[in-house]
Amino acid sequence: MKGTKMTHSLTTKKAAIALFAGIVAFALAALALTGCSSSNNSSSDDKKITVAAVPTPHAEVLNNAVAPILEKEGYTLEVKEFTDYVQPNDVTENGDVDANYFQHGPYLDNFNQEKGTHLVSVTAIHFEPMGIYSKSISDLKELKDGAKVAVPNDATNEARALLLLQQEGLITLKDGVGVTATVNDIVSNPKNLTFNELEAANVPNVVDDVDIAIINGNYAIAAGFKVNTDALAVESADSEAAKTYANLLVVKDGNQDSDKIKALAEALNSDEVRDYINNTYEGAVVPVF
Repeated sequence: MKGTKMTHSLTTKKAAIALFAGIVAFALAALALTGCSSSNNSSSDDKKITVAAVPTPHAEVLNNAVAPILEKEGYTLEVKEFTDYVQPNDVTENGDVDANYFQHGPYLDNFNQEKGTHLVSVTAIHFEPMGIYSKSISDLKELKDGAKVAVPNDATNEARALLLLQQEGLITLKDGVGVTATVNDIVSNPKNLTFNELEAANVPNVVDDVDIAIINGNYAIAAGFKVNTDALAVESADSEAAKTYANLLVVKDGNQDSDKIKALAEALNSDEVRDYINNTYEGAVVPVF
């Protein structure tokens, strides 16, 4: 009987040990699979690049010229389009996208200061000459006294519009105001121009209602204007604007050194993108790299 009890006891212990070993093995296998799945998801995320952009020319450049380059490098590019200058920065700050491409340096600096965001430039890509457009006159000399002028209402683009008017001799600004100029800084206005300040995206929509409208290059293109033939005046290629208002690739601070952002920046500064811009936009968009 003792032998039988001892054999039964040993058998029970062996079964318990085998069961425990099985549980441990299963747990280790599950952990390995979870780790593998997590690694695969992480790898997949690292190969997907999401960029916020306005439609023209930024989204066009990304979809038509940049995406094929990145695909060869193993990346998938997703472009989320916006039609204003606020949401692209908001979603970049919140981490909903990896980067944005739509703005110039002064606008970025002003946005960070006003909104408390932490966005930084990675590289400059192109400059879009701001132009003066009209449906009622064919030469600025035809402007009448009290003419209505539509300008963007955000701080940096309004200053840019005013500098263009000064370039054309229509107004004079206080010395030194530069890219901080507002309508309050006008010291001479011989034609008594009146100003209609609107969101930049809406300026093209009021061309029929004003005497002249000063439109950002991307919105002018989207509205069907051709800089070379339709603009009554544009920012000169060697102007302060050309140096100051290059459009940037922007990310949240801390992300600029990631592999996928480096790959995106390299693609945007490629010969293929330069050729695409020059061949597509005929002077309305000018590469700066």
